[in-house]
Amino acid sequence: MSATGGGTYRGGEGEPMVLIHGFSATRAVWAPLLSALEQSHDLLAVNLAGHVGGPELASGEVSLAALVDAVERDMDDAGFDTAHLVGNSLGGWISLELARRGRARSVVALAPAGGWTAGSRAERRLRALFRRNHRLGSALLPHVDSMVRRPRVRRMLMWQVAARGELIPAADAARMLRDSVGCPVYLKLMEAIERDGPPTSLDGIGCPVLIAWGSRDRIIPARRYSARMRELVPSAEWRDLPGLGHMPMSDDPELVSRTIVDFTVKAAAPSLLEAH
Repeated sequence: MSATGGGTYRGGEGEPMVLIHGFSATRAVWAPLLSALEQSHDLLAVNLAGHVGGPELASGEVSLAALVDAVERDMDDAGFDTAHLVGNSLGGWISLELARRGRARSVVALAPAGGWTAGSRAERRLRALFRRNHRLGSALLPHVDSMVRRPRVRRMLMWQVAARGELIPAADAARMLRDSVGCPVYLKLMEAIERDGPPTSLDGIGCPVLIAWGSRDRIIPARRYSARMRELVPSAEWRDLPGLGHMPMSDDPELVSRTIVDFTVKAAAPSLLEAH
């Protein structure tokens, strides 16, 4: 296991894989999966530009496209022309955009963002939710270390992102809250996504795609946000993750890592056969 430049993490051996976290999070959210994924992949976990621990946005522009550009630079620096891309929430959307650019061998999108239409009630709901979360998180920040010591309180604080928030170690829960509130581009990125709108097309994706969604996702519930994503990526395979939340790797690391590896192995099989 090793940290590399720009706040990225590199470890393991095998086919290249890039892990891309969600809005206002950091690469630390992938910690529960690293040991399992490193058994079969050369792993790169990135911190998104403008986020805690991540690089500055190259042009100062805050936009989804600028975040995608920055992940491409991380891939270039790692020597990855293409890789298996695994993204959660905003990271799932970024993974699909990278696939359109030809950078993906496969995509596993866990509760991908972007499955709404501009100006819709679903979009307004997310805007209000994230603004409220930022205000509440800022108010709780001075007390967070003491609050997370109690499992019941952790479950309450993490209820939106995890179905079983008490399973998240106290120190990790506190860090997640601090990272989210401290995200330098939190409000500007929200405004940019609303300004530029969700994807109107994801045409051009030529690799296998798996979209997996926790049945207890309270941030981007599948019942409200998956239909549009099915239209945008009609060739994708779909998988339900029963009982898991918006960041399913926190609730059941074994199931999520197995889901990812099973899909990437299947996706790699044709190219391996062609090579022989």
